[in-house]
Amino acid sequence: MSDTQTLSRKADFPGLVTEDGAVWHYLDTAATSQKPQAVIDAMANALGKDYATVHRGVYGRSAQMTLGYEAARRRVAAFLGGREEEIVFTRGATEAINLVAQSWGVANLKAGDRILLSMLEHHSNIVPWQMLRERIGIEIDVCPLTEEGCIDLDAAEQMVTSEHRLVAFSHISNVLGSTLDARRAADIAHGVGARLLLDGCQSAPRMAIDVSALDCDFYVFSGHKLYGPTGIGALWARHDILSAMPPWQGGGAMIDRVSFARTTWADAPQRFEAGTPAITEAIALTAAIDYVEAVGVGCICRHEAALVQQARDALRSVNAVRLFGPENSAGIVSFELEGVHPHDLGTILDEENVAIRAGHHCAQPLMQYLGVPATARASFGLYSDEDDVTALIRGIERTLRIFG
Repeated sequence: MSDTQTLSRKADFPGLVTEDGAVWHYLDTAATSQKPQAVIDAMANALGKDYATVHRGVYGRSAQMTLGYEAARRRVAAFLGGREEEIVFTRGATEAINLVAQSWGVANLKAGDRILLSMLEHHSNIVPWQMLRERIGIEIDVCPLTEEGCIDLDAAEQMVTSEHRLVAFSHISNVLGSTLDARRAADIAHGVGARLLLDGCQSAPRMAIDVSALDCDFYVFSGHKLYGPTGIGALWARHDILSAMPPWQGGGAMIDRVSFARTTWADAPQRFEAGTPAITEAIALTAAIDYVEAVGVGCICRHEAALVQQARDALRSVNAVRLFGPENSAGIVSFELEGVHPHDLGTILDEENVAIRAGHHCAQPLMQYLGVPATARASFGLYSDEDDVTALIRGIERTLRIFG
């Protein structure tokens, strides 16, 4: 048995079978990951026998749940190499980027200030800045890509000026799987006095993260891509930056004192968590991080790299396939099948119990750059194995026969 099959741990993931008990070849982990039983159990316990509100109750179970919720904050902080007072729980990376835009951005940017994005960004790292542009008149510049599909940092270095206040890049592309040299990006941003925001949705599940070593100023990720539940994610920000940011939503839990005359805010990070938080989701996210670290992030990275290489080699042998992204793409392989729309391919693969993503992947500017309306995308997780790749190729060969 190969290393890829050994690590896959399919038995831990009850979602990887069909209703009739057949193997489901799930190759859409970049969109959302399947959940191990440990995470499902943690969620069930938090919703059931352990459930109570947090921060407000004086009774015992509420106190225990509060301890569990704040322990989750510490767990996320340790996972990212930060401090617990630097972690804000959000609904996901999308909300985290919107928080930065509407809090830090509104407080620190003015008309004429510039932001640098890249051609491969997810819509979640484009649209919030466009909304801010409409609101206060900032300017947005777009960094091109290298021939391999990586963010061109040589170009970025030439583009940034003293007018740039923020550089916001994907750490790993959700379409191409290309990995950013984040430390160099930080040096480029900081060289002109700008901040660096990293979209870590694809990097948090598949590489060790140390925000201090990366030298970024903001880092965001979504729990559901990290084998955790939906509805939970986090913003990490340097403590001095976070402490100076104003709240962006008002309500319970984020206040110090309230009167009809004025309200004062709680310290960061609580001032950014208005209302009853995602208690059970945060606790289940802790279980997901525990699971990932028990497997070993380095093992996951090597496992996915081996599967990517196998998949790219197999796809390259099919004359009708056009591959996108670098050879060493991180857990993600995007491709085009000549004469077959990705949606048609996805439908036929579904009949073979193979699940891929077909579409623009919330990256329409990148699709325009590549000159295609959509791509097919196979993305791997720690539960993926060689049989999944074999099923993918078998389904593609069947598709080609159908389309002649």
